[in-house]
Amino acid sequence: AVHEGQVVSAQELMVLLQPLFTQNSRNLVLFLQDRLSIDDFTYFSESYGNRNPFQNRVNKLLINLLQEILQSSPSSLVLPAVDCKATKALLSVLQESGDWKLTNLTNLNISQLEVNASNPNLLVVQLQPHSQLTEFVELYMILFTDKIIGRVTMDLRERGIHFSVIYTAVRPSRISRRTDVVAGLRRQLMATEDEDSSSYPPLNVTTGNDTCILFYASNFTLKANGSVLIDLTNATFLTQNVDISASECSDSNTTLSLKYTKPVNGISSLEIRFLMTNKFYEASARTWSTLDSVEIVQDGDKFAKFNVSSISAPAEYSFHCQLVGTSNLYPARLVPFNDEAKSWDVFISELQIQGFNIINDQFSYASDCTGFFTPGIWMGLVTSIILLWILTYGIHMIMQLTTNSRFDDPKGPALSVPQTE
Repeated sequence: AVHEGQVVSAQELMVLLQPLFTQNSRNLVLFLQDRLSIDDFTYFSESYGNRNPFQNRVNKLLINLLQEILQSSPSSLVLPAVDCKATKALLSVLQESGDWKLTNLTNLNISQLEVNASNPNLLVVQLQPHSQLTEFVELYMILFTDKIIGRVTMDLRERGIHFSVIYTAVRPSRISRRTDVVAGLRRQLMATEDEDSSSYPPLNVTTGNDTCILFYASNFTLKANGSVLIDLTNATFLTQNVDISASECSDSNTTLSLKYTKPVNGISSLEIRFLMTNKFYEASARTWSTLDSVEIVQDGDKFAKFNVSSISAPAEYSFHCQLVGTSNLYPARLVPFNDEAKSWDVFISELQIQGFNIINDQFSYASDCTGFFTPGIWMGLVTSIILLWILTYGIHMIMQLTTNSRFDDPKGPALSVPQTE
């Protein structure tokens, strides 16, 4: 049953998934993404005038079901959702619920995969993160994700394997807004929800009684070898299960060191370093702080280094960027420096970092990575200049028009104009 605005708790989710644990054929495929909401299926569908990116059978069935619910609803409908705490722990809960054979699909080709139908099998597919992108890029990424789901499920069906599919994410991509409040309270409610979305404080590094580094991100995720997804958000900011003792602070150089112990199976230790410098530049006649490089050290011997582009701010400011990572689509990119770095994918959303001149243990005014002149602004300026030029040319041509200095008088003789005039 569908209830408006219902948030399914972890206990209710396990009740809904109980048939998967009791059926004869216990083959489960878990497609796990970084952020997803039911609203993504309705927004990126033909109902909203967009090109429907969902082509495989799983997502088409979901789209048809949602459209039937929306059309049959007598009023505005707020679709239900699953509590994000339940989805974060879903993989571990599934592993504890039965004697599953866990298999991570890395190359998305299961032709060489051996599945024993007599035993329970749990296939996990970590999907590419595509949160907080532009609408066009997000539509493209959803189309790519849909193709991956279709490819995996088609291969399983061709092999005659009976299976169930769970498509979910760690966090919601859209926050539902209440529709039963007056307009005067709407702004207040939205402000409250925005505060709740970033409820945890930033990570701070202190020297004595002074804070020398502040670091915050709404999503801090790594992917090793294109398959092993490492979500460090909770360990860094919520539980703070991270060692920052190796961090160093000075007036000219600062290093933020984040050490994790067994972040995932197969990795015993992981250290991530953010190297920042504070330097005076004569061209701008002021001091700037820059994030020069990011280093990843796995198990004490595998060293990966990334050069950083477009991460700088005046020394008195902090730096903020919506998306930072190894993808070419991000405004601030981490460029692999050595071969080991090519095996890592980094995704950081809502990054804010400050390594110098911190006052009152708070971020200073943020210098954002988005430039003032965006492509949209440039297009508007160019179009305005062209139209202004056309208007100026038209006014100039009108001003060149001359009128006759003499006119015919019906009571007098006919007007004679010499050819020389």
